[in-house]
Amino acid sequence: MATPRVSIADKRRTFRELHASGCFVIPNPWDVGSARYLQSLGFKALATTSSGFAWSRGHADNEVSLDTVLAHLAELVAVTDVPLNADFESGFAQDAAGVATNVRRAVETGVAGLSIEDSTGDKDAPLFDIDVAVERIGAARDAIDRAGGDTLLVGRAEGFLVGRTNLDEAIARLKAYANAGADCLYAPGLRTPEQISKVVDAIAPKPFNLLVGWASELTLSEIAALGVRRVSVGGALARTAWGGFVRAAKTLADQGTFGGFADAASGNDLNGLFRAKS
Repeated sequence: MATPRVSIADKRRTFRELHASGCFVIPNPWDVGSARYLQSLGFKALATTSSGFAWSRGHADNEVSLDTVLAHLAELVAVTDVPLNADFESGFAQDAAGVATNVRRAVETGVAGLSIEDSTGDKDAPLFDIDVAVERIGAARDAIDRAGGDTLLVGRAEGFLVGRTNLDEAIARLKAYANAGADCLYAPGLRTPEQISKVVDAIAPKPFNLLVGWASELTLSEIAALGVRRVSVGGALARTAWGGFVRAAKTLADQGTFGGFADAASGNDLNGLFRAKS
């Protein structure tokens, strides 16, 4: 007899409970296979990665259409039994009304959470003015509330990723997003314990998401001790997979040798993981 699938409501309830205390890792798959593998390792929640998914489709980050992203979200929700947080970029709209419309559509896919960035995609003006950014977070909050209110909203301050590395500005933005209705706050690009602690203390009691997308010397226990509630890795797992693929492919193309396959995963193990259960 097949095991009943976990309901959307249960996933969302579990996701909120994870944010109430402790520290958990929320790794970022980019397709069905990577999502199912990460779930098999016992991670309690997953998060999509806009960059990892874009590369899997042969696009640069932030160049995938809204409809394609929504289909990706629905697909991952359908094949996993743990909560899924959506990397929803900048809401796929410039104005608050557009953000609200698109967030409603994202909620309908069954995601347990979603993040909204304050980045514009314009290199000359990379961040929305804070008043506009706050309005966009408020619109996302309203859309979620109208849909039932159980999807967790993450407000992202992108300054450190676009050369705006003033920590006080990042904190001011995160506080404003919290006041506008964000349940969890996220400032990708922070690296030092001092930066992390200052942000965690400033936004308390709201939970903070730390990005670790590089070979950091910080351990998970050390990060937890700083008060971080959840740790994501962005496109790092996808880049790691691409790294192995690129090295093996270049060895084959440039040298005509097959040593690049030495660290390949076992086909039998992968078949065992993905084989349909009767």
